[in-house]
Amino acid sequence: MIFNTLSRYFFTRYAITTFWFLVGVASIVFLVDFSENASRLAGLPGYSVSIGLLMTAVRLPLILQQTMPFIALFVGMTTLIALNRRYELVIARAAGISVWQFMTPFVFGAFLLGVLTMLVLNPIAAAGQRTADSMEADLRGDPSYHNKLSVPWLRQITGGDDVIIGAKSVLDNGMTLMDVVFIHFDSHGNVVLRQDAASAKLEDGYWLLNGVIERKPGEIPDHKSSVQVRTNLKQDFVTERLAQPETIAFYDLSNRIRIARSFGISTKALETQFHSLLSQPFLMVAMTLIAATVSLKFSRFNQSRSVILGGILAGFVLYVVNVLVKAFGSSGVVPPFVATWIPVVVALALGATILLHQEDG
Repeated sequence: MIFNTLSRYFFTRYAITTFWFLVGVASIVFLVDFSENASRLAGLPGYSVSIGLLMTAVRLPLILQQTMPFIALFVGMTTLIALNRRYELVIARAAGISVWQFMTPFVFGAFLLGVLTMLVLNPIAAAGQRTADSMEADLRGDPSYHNKLSVPWLRQITGGDDVIIGAKSVLDNGMTLMDVVFIHFDSHGNVVLRQDAASAKLEDGYWLLNGVIERKPGEIPDHKSSVQVRTNLKQDFVTERLAQPETIAFYDLSNRIRIARSFGISTKALETQFHSLLSQPFLMVAMTLIAATVSLKFSRFNQSRSVILGGILAGFVLYVVNVLVKAFGSSGVVPPFVATWIPVVVALALGATILLHQEDG
């Protein structure tokens, strides 16, 4: 049972090791990311060390979230190897406790780590990434710089005005477009007006364009400080159309999927992100089982370091496959549910099978 004395001891060891790994990885990531930000932004007039530290701090949760599967792998290997070398697992086996019994605290700890990643770390990471992007955009004085997203073209038909809208980048989850172009067509499909603007902000019933250059066929370009373009696009529609899944918290994903579907927008990327976060606890368990396959007998049979490296490689391959298939799910090549759950289920089954073969023949 998970709550007996030995299980509580093993779980405590797992929790302590996890804490120190999180502290160590967070410290390394913080230093590396701060150095990178300093090298990129130090030449800007408004940059200071305090701003650099703040930007790194708000970006840290997202980077840490991406490393959590590896943390689960290394924590499992470190804890089990340490217990084995101190003969604590040998004593547990001698007392008649099977590998499945003393592995329960580690599996429970890994599952809990995944749940905390999904419910606590992810919302903080999403908010932090949005804040970091905005800070860098303000610091550079060029809002279009921070978002490398390839913005899809939008189309609106308001009355008799057919407009195609494109931009280089977006801010505020799609509410503001940077380096934007509006191309107007008549009822016969001919271009009648092109508007290039530095920015376009979606207001209630219209787009507010700033720094506009208007071009009409056969006429001289006209410069205007601001122009209003009528629109029937709703703010929720534009937000759902242009928002990045990584900047949406887990709690809000299901609602955003529902809203996107009501507008007829593809929800593949949002669904993939949702199922990816939902599978995090099971991915952590899979990493722990992989760690167990190469750690339980390490000290007793003096296995070579190549076995440990094999476990690290197996965890790395699982992570890469998971990321690759997730990209397929986001693009619609593979159904999101299949893309996110199949690698995790296969890894769980493989880890359990290897342990069964090692321990029970």
